[in-house]
Amino acid sequence: MATQTIAKQLKARTAGQSLWGIAAHRLIRRPKALIAIGLLAALYSSGIFANLIAPYGYTEQDLAAVRQGPSTEHLLGTDTVGRDVLSRLVFAMRSNLVLTFASVITGSLLIGITLGLVAGYYGKLVDAVIMRVGEVFLAFPGILLMILMAATLKPRILDLTRAFEDATGIQGLVRWGLADYLVIFAALATVSWVGMARLVRGQVLYLKKAEYVESARALGASTRRILFIHLLPNALPPVIVSASMGLGAIAGAEVALSWLGIGIQPPVPSLGNMIREGQHITMLRNHPHLILPPVIVVGVLIYAWNLLGDALNDVLNPRAR
Repeated sequence: MATQTIAKQLKARTAGQSLWGIAAHRLIRRPKALIAIGLLAALYSSGIFANLIAPYGYTEQDLAAVRQGPSTEHLLGTDTVGRDVLSRLVFAMRSNLVLTFASVITGSLLIGITLGLVAGYYGKLVDAVIMRVGEVFLAFPGILLMILMAATLKPRILDLTRAFEDATGIQGLVRWGLADYLVIFAALATVSWVGMARLVRGQVLYLKKAEYVESARALGASTRRILFIHLLPNALPPVIVSASMGLGAIAGAEVALSWLGIGIQPPVPSLGNMIREGQHITMLRNHPHLILPPVIVVGVLIYAWNLLGDALNDVLNPRAR
């Protein structure tokens, strides 16, 4: 069986298809990958096109239909001040999309991969300093560290945002939630790099002893070329799997921070503050439409990211095939 798999790979490569092309072909043939991609595409595309999809503005109120259940005018009902739940849910997906991808790209990928490459390749003192700093972050529970950072940074970022508004004459940045975005982004990005750096470091420690790396070094290749041309591409499969699962964790962390009241603040919609507004037992009994939609969306979102990570692991991990 293994011989047949290797033969197929060689045949595909001779036909001009790369190993990444083979992996993509395998991925789209797995039902769970297609389900995950479909769910994520549906959820995040609704956030991207929120202005076109949402039937109402997220601050638009209908005071004659407060706490109204699902109807033809409001498909998922209205909240405690008459705002359309479906519209707020769609705009909340946009907030989650922006914060999740910005945090992962800057934290896990940019900072984590770079520090992991440097630590694994140089070793010794450089490795020790980077890993010890990472262990300091890991010494605190992740959610508690994010809460501490968000609570500490928020007043300062609010003051800076207001000062920027006064200096430039640009108004509305605080009202649109820019300070909240920056606070959550900073907290998530600061915490999310450690795991990725340790993963990449472990891969580099193994790969840097390979013959092709030694050959590149003997031929005079620069350190940057060895790191980003020879080592990084070969370390990418576990990085991709980890990043896909990490996106689900980051999305959940953003919801948790908003639910605790230190994330995205009303009136800007967030899945977390929508859950917080409808979490009281009386609300759940009398108006379940206030809490069930955001809870279901959070569950589907995290499930889809984990399902995609599992499918990528099946495709990219040789031991899982």
